[in-house]
Amino acid sequence: QVQLVESGGGLVQAGGSLRLSCAASARTFSSYAMGWFRQAPGKEREFVAAISWSGGSTYYADSVKGRFTISRDNAKNTVYLQMNSLKPEDTAVYYCAARGGPKATVGDLYDYWGQGTQVTVSS
Repeated sequence: QVQLVESGGGLVQAGGSLRLSCAASARTFSSYAMGWFRQAPGKEREFVAAISWSGGSTYYADSVKGRFTISRDNAKNTVYLQMNSLKPEDTAVYYCAARGGPKATVGDLYDYWGQGTQVTVSS
C-alpha cells in the first residue's frame, strides 16, 4: 500500500509560479512511476505529467509542455511539479499518482492516488 500526500497548492496570479510536492509512504518509492493529473470543475480528469521510476524519462501534456517540470527525489520519497507561467485555465485540483510499472498518461493505469491539492490561478 502506498499513501500519497500532495501539498503546495494555493492561489496565484496569472504568470506566477507554484511548486507542488507529493510525499509517498512507500519504502519502495523508487520502483514506482509517478504522474500528475488535474481535474477542473465540470471537467474530466486529465493527464499533466509523468516520470519514470529513475527520473530519467518524463512526459508532458501538450498544454503544459515548456511551462511545467516534473521531477523526483527518491531519497526523500517525493515527486514535484514545478509550474511556471501559470494561466487561469490551469485552475484545478491536482493529484499525484503512483504506478507499479512504466510511466503512463492514462489515469486508470495508476494504482495509488493522493487526495489532491487545489491550484487557483486568477486573471
